[in-house]
Amino acid sequence: MRGNRARSRRQAGAAALVGAAALVVTGLPGQALAASPSPGPGEVVPGTGTATPALVDGIREGVTAAGSAADAARGHLAGKRDRYRIADPGRDLKPLRTTSAGSSETVRLQQKHRGIDVLGGQYVVRMEKKDGKRVVTGTSGKYFTALKADTKADVSEETAVERAVDATLAQLGRDDGFGGGDEGAPSLTGTARGLVIVPKGAGVLAHHVTVRGTDRAGGQPVLREVYVDAKAGYPVLQYSGIRTFGAPAAASGGAAQAPRAKAAADAPGVRGSGVTYDGTTVELQLTQDDGSKEYLMRDQSRMRGSSKNVLSTWDARGKDVSETSGRWPEGIKEFGSKGPQFSQEFTEAGAVDAHWAAGKVYDYYKQAHGRDSLDGRGMTINSLVGVTYFGMPYVNAFWDGTKMVYGSGDKEYRTLSAGLDVVGHEMTHGVVENTANLVYAGQSGAMNEAVADYFGNAIKTDAYGTSMDSPDSGLLGERLCRTKTPRECAIRDLNDGRTTSKSFLGVSFATDNGGVHLNSTIFSGALWDIRKDVDRALADRIVYKALTEYMTPLDGFTEGRNAVIAAAKALKVPAKDRNAVTRAFNAHGIVPNWEQAMGVDSDQLLGRLNTSNTTVGAGGGWWAASKSDDSGGEAYSVWAGKVAGGGAQKLISPNDGRYHVNPATDGKTVVWEAYGPGNVELLSRPLAGGPVKKLWSNRRGMRGLKVEGKVVVWAESPRASVGLQVMYLRPGDAEPTPVGHRSTRDATSLQSISGGRIAYAQRTYHARPTRGYTYSVEVLDTATGKTTVVQAPGRHSVGQTGVTGKHVFWLVDEVDDQGQRGVRRANLDGTGTVDVSKEQGADALHAVTLTASDEAVTVTAATPDTQYRNETLSKLWQLSADGTRSGRVSCNRGEQAAAAAAGGRQVVWIDGTTGYTDLVTRGRPAGNCG
Repeated sequence: MRGNRARSRRQAGAAALVGAAALVVTGLPGQALAASPSPGPGEVVPGTGTATPALVDGIREGVTAAGSAADAARGHLAGKRDRYRIADPGRDLKPLRTTSAGSSETVRLQQKHRGIDVLGGQYVVRMEKKDGKRVVTGTSGKYFTALKADTKADVSEETAVERAVDATLAQLGRDDGFGGGDEGAPSLTGTARGLVIVPKGAGVLAHHVTVRGTDRAGGQPVLREVYVDAKAGYPVLQYSGIRTFGAPAAASGGAAQAPRAKAAADAPGVRGSGVTYDGTTVELQLTQDDGSKEYLMRDQSRMRGSSKNVLSTWDARGKDVSETSGRWPEGIKEFGSKGPQFSQEFTEAGAVDAHWAAGKVYDYYKQAHGRDSLDGRGMTINSLVGVTYFGMPYVNAFWDGTKMVYGSGDKEYRTLSAGLDVVGHEMTHGVVENTANLVYAGQSGAMNEAVADYFGNAIKTDAYGTSMDSPDSGLLGERLCRTKTPRECAIRDLNDGRTTSKSFLGVSFATDNGGVHLNSTIFSGALWDIRKDVDRALADRIVYKALTEYMTPLDGFTEGRNAVIAAAKALKVPAKDRNAVTRAFNAHGIVPNWEQAMGVDSDQLLGRLNTSNTTVGAGGGWWAASKSDDSGGEAYSVWAGKVAGGGAQKLISPNDGRYHVNPATDGKTVVWEAYGPGNVELLSRPLAGGPVKKLWSNRRGMRGLKVEGKVVVWAESPRASVGLQVMYLRPGDAEPTPVGHRSTRDATSLQSISGGRIAYAQRTYHARPTRGYTYSVEVLDTATGKTTVVQAPGRHSVGQTGVTGKHVFWLVDEVDDQGQRGVRRANLDGTGTVDVSKEQGADALHAVTLTASDEAVTVTAATPDTQYRNETLSKLWQLSADGTRSGRVSCNRGEQAAAAAAGGRQVVWIDGTTGYTDLVTRGRPAGNCG
């Protein structure tokens, strides 16, 4: 939401690029979506990359009623094999759940490939049952017919877990860029969840690993879902499992085990009251404890007639956010009072609002949609209120898969439970998880956020009697502030008018899980327009029906549009209202093939990389980059071409099933890493042609690979808890040579090479007189072995280096501020130190990394803000070597990352503007993008 984003998190979003097309299945950025018009009676909307339809609508086809609804659904699919192209539904589709409402039945089926679950492969069959007879009225979802993947893993679970943890560390970012080795650093642990098929192309067999722990850089809890190729051991996909109200602060989720409250029969429910933040006295459903006689915020009334579960509100004040996510914090209790009237203390704690609001949201889903709790089967509802962040304010809220967690707020923001829309948003995440289960990444994740925003805001506007015509009707979080106006306070506005063509932001999965908050209001804005144009209760029914009966985990904006239109039709909505539904999506640019309309100001060198966690290289007029096939299912290969364009691109690496990543080139040679089931090999090949040579190998891979002439330099770490060490290798060397001095707590990193000189940053641990680290920048002449210190050791931190034939550049952070960094330059002998960009002042950059040539230094900068938007994404800024000139390299709207200086003022980079990951360049910097 606001604040609490560790600097390393912003750095990782720019530097550790994960392709916006990382999944490359229908519904995530980076692929063509269904191009059919809204379906008519009996019309079939084709799927993308599959022979199975994405949507079949307007049919009434009888099926045999014998057996369960799931049996009937699979029988229908088997009987219509020519339409669905599902060879054996009884074998390849496993029943997930069946939900019934009156005569309607909705069956969700999970796709299996040779007995292994397919990530997001889910198909839905809708039926009506009357007088013992069933009629199929429609189907929708994802069944991937092209899967041919072998199901035997070559990579062990142990290796997969190790590489998943390493990949998580790399994507989260390190606070100082030096890797592990901090004393008492919290660790991450990985848990193998079994094999899964990632539906790229013919399918990628992967180990699913859940990584939990604490982000050492920022102190936030971590939960990442990582998928490691089970043939080569490369992490092909990862995203956060936490569903936050606002822009994520690297918080996490997972299974938490709450203590079971007393059964409803053990203690009678009683009515109490409290005052909400806005001064309204509200009724609270409570329980009087038999022992202490306290009145507890435990509502036993709402589910007494069904599951007998409870709705409880817990006092988590004094608990750090890391203690509440992924586990149940020790020692917390339900809020309790000596009498049934809760005092002002509980108002300020956010407890009254949380307990009242959770009941309101439960009532809404029960009364409007007949849904009993978040899972539809009366699950317990737990709200933890008042968590902090290292004892400081935590201004966010999240759903972690089992419970809601609300931050403490701060001097301006009330406890996050003070927003009925916030509570509705987080609880709706639980509803989404138990229905369509939209994958929380890319477009499907943005839809997950959009649906949560829609229902959270719908519940709030109805509760407060807000007119849908009010310009403030679309504001979310506007009641959280103590002094700011509602519009100043709001986190998002569903009336912001954003469209795909003007507002969609292509970003990596390392940034906002691929844009789940950045792009959500494009879709939620369309839903909100529907609610403004038709009866609000009818709009809610349409969206709920689309979510629960049509949408599946990997749906994107186009499938979401089709689902909502089909739901309106199934509800027999009048034609004028159906037209309003279609009109709303059109107005927000959610039309077939909308992705093809994204414009850029850069020149494409290599399109649709479809890669993850890999950088690019440039030098001597050439570029080198990794690329998969159009489906993203093929193991990555390294390609090279001329920066000026023209000429044939060259395939550099072999197609041997390994992942060839992180290439570097000097215009004569390309070096890269090859991930296989055992070790990671460092390979080399001349651009002019010749055999591939193995130079080195290790278990954990290399960081920041660079090459000049015959010298190759990188940083590596033998294990996660040990800091990085810069190494270089020359022809004829049997072993690489370590750079810099070190103990187990020291580290060298952030290296660059030019003219036979290696620039790097050194971190040195000191036990006396004051325990801690100093940071310096040094230059090693590989010909003479002489080391020159260009930045004397100090307590301030330093960042990426860039050495040229004339100067050394590096990032420096000497002031405790909002993450600004200076760009410093020195002569190769350490003299003439000057800041070409100062750390403080109006033009200070929130620099993440840099790349340099003799003429210019190009800085990747990600500006922090109170919310994610285009201005906060990583962008490229270029400074002249003397600092007299600065400006933007490109005005592209999406994320710009992995920049590499190509000579002069030209750079190449990976750009996410189009929703794909493209390797691009510009002939000259754009300058002013205002």
